[in-house]
Amino acid sequence: MREFSVAREVDGAVSSGDIQAVSRVGQILGLFSGENPTTTVAEAAERLGLNRSTTHRYFTSLVAAGLLERTREPSRFEPGGMLLQLGAAALGRRQVLDVAPPFLRRLCQSTHLTTVISLWGSSGPVVSRTEEDSTRSVLVTVRVGTQLGLRSAQAKVFLAFLSDQLRADRLLATLPSDEREELTAQLEEVRRTGVASDHLTDSGITAIATGVFDEYGICATIAVVGTIRTLPVDGGPFRDDLLSAAASISERMGGVVPVA
Repeated sequence: MREFSVAREVDGAVSSGDIQAVSRVGQILGLFSGENPTTTVAEAAERLGLNRSTTHRYFTSLVAAGLLERTREPSRFEPGGMLLQLGAAALGRRQVLDVAPPFLRRLCQSTHLTTVISLWGSSGPVVSRTEEDSTRSVLVTVRVGTQLGLRSAQAKVFLAFLSDQLRADRLLATLPSDEREELTAQLEEVRRTGVASDHLTDSGITAIATGVFDEYGICATIAVVGTIRTLPVDGGPFRDDLLSAAASISERMGGVVPVA
């Protein structure tokens, strides 16, 4: 189909139609996240400002390419096998996932809490590895592959230190104004301390996170996760352990933590 023709070079220039098609594909794939794992043609058309017939053609072609799949509900779509394959390959190339595991295990052992490392995805942190403490009677964990919301502790750290702050601002703009103002104020505190926290009152789960840096800037976040009884919202005695682990990983990655 015309929208999905391979980009052609004419006298050294790529067709503007091909560039637009690639841009639209990126916008469609960007609709999917942990909070929005599926979508419909109608929902996508409304969010992207496209007509439904054009959007339907894109979805049909993306399904044929393995980038999208239909769910059990035929009108809804989810990321396809090709995206999962590409995602796994991208994660596998991240050196920090080779460096971090020993430090995560030691952090888990010293705190008796679940430890998590996340990388930045298309619109938020994606949990890439967990280390679970089996000595406690209650285990709190997070599934690998989970995309965390913008109000999560790890998202706050990323948003505070992303080198592309315009991208951070665009994500913050998707929130209601009162939530955006509150989160923006929290990000200033994260930049000062290097640490962010999140407490889910309905489940009693608490997470404390900080950043891991390489020579280019923030490359990952690590966090300890527990219940309000095992992990105070301010991190308590585990805050220093978390910061020490992140500093050690950052040193191995050739980065410098930009806070005291």
